[in-house]
Amino acid sequence: MAPPWHEVSDTAVLVDRALVFVIGISAAFLAIVTFLMLLFVVKYNRKRRPRAENPNQEGGRLLEVSWAVLATLLVLLMFWFGWRDFGYLRNPPRDAMPVNVTGSEWIWRFTYENGKESTTLKVPLGRPTRLAMTSLDVIHSVYIPAFRIKEDVVPGMTTHLWFTPTQSGSYDLFCTEYCGVGHSHMRTTVEVLPQEAFRLWLAGDAAATEPPAGRKLLEQKGCLGCHSTDGRPGVGPTFQGLYRSTATVLTGGAVRRVNADEEYLRRSIVEPRADLVRGFGTIMPAVPLTEAELDAVVDAIKSLPEAPR
Repeated sequence: MAPPWHEVSDTAVLVDRALVFVIGISAAFLAIVTFLMLLFVVKYNRKRRPRAENPNQEGGRLLEVSWAVLATLLVLLMFWFGWRDFGYLRNPPRDAMPVNVTGSEWIWRFTYENGKESTTLKVPLGRPTRLAMTSLDVIHSVYIPAFRIKEDVVPGMTTHLWFTPTQSGSYDLFCTEYCGVGHSHMRTTVEVLPQEAFRLWLAGDAAATEPPAGRKLLEQKGCLGCHSTDGRPGVGPTFQGLYRSTATVLTGGAVRRVNADEEYLRRSIVEPRADLVRGFGTIMPAVPLTEAELDAVVDAIKSLPEAPR
């Protein structure tokens, strides 16, 4: 039997309880006010009572004081719910597993204590996870709807989130701060694994010394968020048929034709603003790669088939 949708993390339970309380109070008063309004419309209709029975009657002081006290208590109670939950959400436990989150146009990268990197956030079931987040370019925002948590990711500073997943499964993670033309593609998932499965996953690739295959690097570094491999137009030029093609570029303000050889590919990755392909902007950041990773990426682009004629 599937678990209730609102019990996938401790933060979801807290936020939902506060939300249900506020909505319940609001709905109760809506019902009371609507009922009284309809009652008075019928009971004190001018056709029924053309003249006021007691035009000089004053309001009841006890009723006014009671209402003011009740409203104040309800507002303070709502504030207490928010304050309590806010304090909980901002103070992760000391044993929380740290994960560094880096946002850039338009990909998320997650780095673990042992140096392992992933573009999918994998976390252990039942253990607190603390995210330390920063951006390489513009403001992004981590939003995990199932966990009811959201926080801006700002260049030049580190922001934090934490949560304890209580149900295994796959949950969406979105960027909710408009960050450019590829904003809608800046999404991934949170994979909640049983603790033993997570331990094996974390230790698996961490022991490997060989760099990932070029295609995998294209995914990990966010290249495929802007560049396609099948000829489809994207934010950047397609990789299909790029190698040994002829491109029109803007170099230092001058338009020229260049042959997309291996040297051109390497330079475009390391210095993306050196030769700007005509028709595309200057939004590509410099991609941090080791020499071995750069070789693998270039080889992956070179291995793609030519575009159909």
